[in-house]
Amino acid sequence: MSLPLTLCLSQTHIQAHFITLNSSFDLYPDMVRFIEENITKMFISKSEVLCSRGNDGDTSAATKVLHDFQINDENVVGGGLIRSWVDSMRACSPTHLNSFNNQSCWIEEHPSALNMFEEIVHESEGKQIVMFLDYDGTLSPIVDDPDRAFMSKKMRNTVKKLAMCFPTAIVSGRSREKVYGFVKLTELYYAGSHGMDIKGPEKGSKYQKKNRSLLCQPATEFLPVITEVYKNLVEKTKSIPGAKVENNKFCACVHFRCVDENKWSYLAHLVRSVLKNYPKLMLSQGRKVLEIRPVIEWDKGKALEFLLESLGYTNCTDVFPIYIGDDRTDEDAFKILRDKRQGLGILVSKYAKETNASYSLQEPDEVMDFLERLVEWKQLTCGA
Repeated sequence: MSLPLTLCLSQTHIQAHFITLNSSFDLYPDMVRFIEENITKMFISKSEVLCSRGNDGDTSAATKVLHDFQINDENVVGGGLIRSWVDSMRACSPTHLNSFNNQSCWIEEHPSALNMFEEIVHESEGKQIVMFLDYDGTLSPIVDDPDRAFMSKKMRNTVKKLAMCFPTAIVSGRSREKVYGFVKLTELYYAGSHGMDIKGPEKGSKYQKKNRSLLCQPATEFLPVITEVYKNLVEKTKSIPGAKVENNKFCACVHFRCVDENKWSYLAHLVRSVLKNYPKLMLSQGRKVLEIRPVIEWDKGKALEFLLESLGYTNCTDVFPIYIGDDRTDEDAFKILRDKRQGLGILVSKYAKETNASYSLQEPDEVMDFLERLVEWKQLTCGA
């Protein structure tokens, strides 16, 4: 039986919809409780909107909520606001990252997960490992054209074997359908749009609960406005060479990786001219991308918690989540794990940067090596 769970939220009316494909169904008590406990925290007041000028992976107080930029800042107007946006756009580029005083100190604080593999698996002994993986920059290389961010056949085979050994989820800013189109594995959980669109395995996973397919969408009411903003952004930015606007269902993205840096200020101005009329949307930033999202407190960290709940690991001490990601949006998940002192985060980066992750890997090839070693370890120790 397939049981999708759709969560639709608004500030004045909150309703959980349960849909079944036949005449009977079982509820998910752990997930329902998780939603009820978090539902009052979903919306961010205007007073909480912060403006960050930190680098990629900034974990300062200015990035404690989902977004980086104010769209309408009464204290920083006109050119000053746009300059603050451009400063942050520059900061997200590795070529502009602030250099750490001592690179070796950073490596000591965030050692290679490959070098520390034995320590990691020792820490997980007696616990159920649950894997969470970002997509772009983690399972696939960062490319100029986001529509061509293909993972290798070898990486796909590795992830497929991983999912046979551990519950495995892809958590991405891309739309869930687009990520699935890249990965094409039915055994996985997929959390698209930064966790605002979650679905469980279709088939082939021994960790799927009673053949039920899970669907959580905490921002359904925003779909029409995201579509409208996407169309406006496409029209506004078409005059800027290299700019690409992507519709990721519950968020829209403006990629500026291929835009001349001299045009960034003009691009920021155009984006603001669209968004200033949408007070329920906010602007956040990833690697060479501006992301427009609903103003709700739901991110990759919330998605991680929700998936752990859905798997039945409520307040369990015998679960060991491992989250691997390369982007500042992954910091929300890293922070959850660090605060709970449960599992660990692994940052994929060739550059030293502030992070809540415990370990590091430099590139997708190293991620694949780490995942392959996990599979081999599982097969040797548990006969999986």
